Amino acid sequence: MKNNIRVERAIMRISQQELADIVGVSRQTIYAIENGRFIPSTELALKLSACFGKTVNELFSLD
Repeated sequence: MKNNIRVERAIMRISQQELADIVGVSRQTIYAIENGRFIPSTELALKLSACFGKTVNELFSLD
């Protein structure tokens, strides 16, 4: 699964830790998601989409 989390985070100019704090996970979880090592739960994907103002489909894609 590919994602645009790193790109969207860069656009907002926030760190992995800041994003982690916003959505209630560890920085390591954000790192793992960005690198395709962890697929977030539906709840976490929805929190990330709300944070960035994007749909889940805009943030994540099957590849």
